[in-house]
Amino acid sequence: MMKIPKRLLAQLFFFLLQNPLLKNFFDGVIYQGGLKRVCTPGLNCYSCPAAVASCPLGALQLFLAGARHSLSLFVTGFLLTVGIVFGRLICGFVCPMGLLQDLLYKIKTPKLKPRLLRVRYIKYAVLALFVFILPLTVRSELSGLGSPWFCEYICPSGTIFGAWPLMAANSFLRGLIGARFVLKTALAAGIILASIVIFRFFCRVLCPLGAIYALFNRIAFIRMRCDEEKCVSCGKCREACRVRLDPPAQPNSPECVRCGDCVRACGMKALGYLHSNPRFSQRADHSR
Repeated sequence: MMKIPKRLLAQLFFFLLQNPLLKNFFDGVIYQGGLKRVCTPGLNCYSCPAAVASCPLGALQLFLAGARHSLSLFVTGFLLTVGIVFGRLICGFVCPMGLLQDLLYKIKTPKLKPRLLRVRYIKYAVLALFVFILPLTVRSELSGLGSPWFCEYICPSGTIFGAWPLMAANSFLRGLIGARFVLKTALAAGIILASIVIFRFFCRVLCPLGAIYALFNRIAFIRMRCDEEKCVSCGKCREACRVRLDPPAQPNSPECVRCGDCVRACGMKALGYLHSNPRFSQRADHSR
C-alpha cells in the first residue's frame, strides 16, 4: 500500500476544509452564505463552487476599490496576523494553488531547476500594481468604484477552481465567454505547464499573496532554525531544496515556501521549526 506523505495529507485536509461543498462543482453554483464573510489564508477563490469562505486578496481588492469599506480592518488584521504567525507556511500546507502545483510537479517529466533570481521579484510588482495601485486609482465613471484587477485579469486560482468548473456545468455561462476569459485561460494553462517542470512556478514568480507572506518569513512565529552544533555542512539539505536555497545559511528566506524537504533530508536533525533551544540560530540568513 502506497504511503501518502504527511504534508500532502495536510494539504488535502485544508483543501477540503476550505472547499467542502464538492457537489457544487457538478451543479455549477456558488455558495453565498454567511461563511463567505470570512477569509481563508490561502489563495482560494470566492467563485470556486465548493468554497465556503472568501479569498483574502479578493476581499482586500474590494476594500481598496471602494466596494466594501467594512472589510478594511478585518482584511488588514487577518493578513497581518496570518503573516506574523505562519509566514509562508501557508504556502506549503494550506493554499490550494500550492497543492495543485505540487501535484503537477509529480508528473513524470524532465524538470528544470532554475533559481529564478530576477523574475522572483515579479510577484511584488503584481502585488503593488494589480492588488493595490489599479484598484485604488482606476475608477468607473458610472459607479465611482474600482475593480479587483488581480482577480479579473490574472488569478489562476479563480480560473482553474472557479471559472472552468462553472463553465463546464453551466451552459448559460458558456454563452458569455469573451476575450477576458480566453486571456485568463491562456495564462492559467501556461502556469499549469510551467508548474509541471518548475517547482512552484506560480508561488515563486507571480503570487501576490505569497509576496505578502514572504515579507513575514524572517519574523514569523513559526520559522525555521538551524542547530549549528548538529549541522555538519554535508549539503544534503541544499540538494533537497527545490527552490534552490541554502537552508542553513538562509533558513527564513522570503523564497522558502516551507515544503520541509530540507528538514526531511537532514540526517543530523539540525533543521527544524519552533525550536526553543537558544543554540538554534538563523546564522547569517542571507537571501540570495
